[in-house]
Amino acid sequence: MPKILIADDDRTTVRLLQTLLELDGFDVVAVGRGADILPALHEHEPDLVLMDYHLSDMDGVEVVRSIRSDDALSALPIVMASGLDVQEEAIGAGATLFLVKPFDPGNLARLFNKLIAG
Repeated sequence: MPKILIADDDRTTVRLLQTLLELDGFDVVAVGRGADILPALHEHEPDLVLMDYHLSDMDGVEVVRSIRSDDALSALPIVMASGLDVQEEAIGAGATLFLVKPFDPGNLARLFNKLIAG
């Protein structure tokens, strides 16, 4: 079962995404702060990260750069999402894909499976 790490400080969004992704056959781990992402990645070893651009303690670009600088995580697919037009910044930092909020959660399973498969 593929594992997804969701990093978002909006609990409602996390619960919705977690429910939908679990129904689509994913194992989901969630964190609410940027500082919790790297430890969670090493502990849970997910196949993909879905993260919000704005986290309560840091911006997502900082987190993406930290992930990309870790040799054990450098190839991990990272999907960043935001309602702001920050796609260029996100991709430039190393995100694999950028989603504009609100996005259609119904397409996530197909998209995530494709990214995980490489």
